[in-house]
Amino acid sequence: MVGLMGCVVPGLPGTPLNYIAMWMIQWVSHPFEKSTLLIYGVLTVAIVVIDYMLPVWFAKKYGATKQGIWGSIIGMVLGIFFTPVGMILGMIIGAIVGDRLAGKSTSEATRSGFATFFGTLLSMGLKLGVSFLISFFVFYQSFKYFYK
Repeated sequence: MVGLMGCVVPGLPGTPLNYIAMWMIQWVSHPFEKSTLLIYGVLTVAIVVIDYMLPVWFAKKYGATKQGIWGSIIGMVLGIFFTPVGMILGMIIGAIVGDRLAGKSTSEATRSGFATFFGTLLSMGLKLGVSFLISFFVFYQSFKYFYK
């Protein structure tokens, strides 16, 4: 469950936590084949890399400046203290303010701010998808092991 929460709460490595849970179940009851553990390990590493790359790629593709990217990061971190909605709004506002400070027009800054937001949402969706898949297998195998 913590792994799934980690997909939306910054600072918690959601997918890696789910993969660690998979290894813990493997250590107790050996329900997974080596190929399954390898596939999910590769998926976990890919998701971690994508999680960092996708929002930046979207931001750059739609013209965000370095100040805009830093603004989105700072806004998201500050927004964490005000609920998930604050985190999202902080990211968008931070990106727009950063791009405006870099000399972009309001429309250009808004465009790159929303691109950063969309990249982050897409990344979050991919993390949730893989984490849900791993969680399903962990819960299923745990249930089979403990309730034979």
